[in-house]
Amino acid sequence: MFLFLLIHIVDISIIGWGPVVFNKLLFLYRNPIFRVGEVGLVAAVLYHAINGVRICIMDFWPETMGYHRKFNYAVGIIFTVLFIPAAVYMLSFIVK
Repeated sequence: MFLFLLIHIVDISIIGWGPVVFNKLLFLYRNPIFRVGEVGLVAAVLYHAINGVRICIMDFWPETMGYHRKFNYAVGIIFTVLFIPAAVYMLSFIVK
């Protein structure tokens, strides 16, 4: 995640040198290794968001602490249901 953030900061700062230089850098985002890395980044962000909702629910409603295990399973199921279609779409370039 740190590497992606670092690359993103560098490429955004390069836009100051003009659109020609910026567009030449875009080859990096078309690299298959980078695109697979983006899928991992989406997985991390999606899981983090869903788990954050679980934590908020448990913080605001302490009586839900008894359902901790069920909430963990729910996070896993929701993550899987949302992530698999997104990953298939993002990796569809492999089939083409």
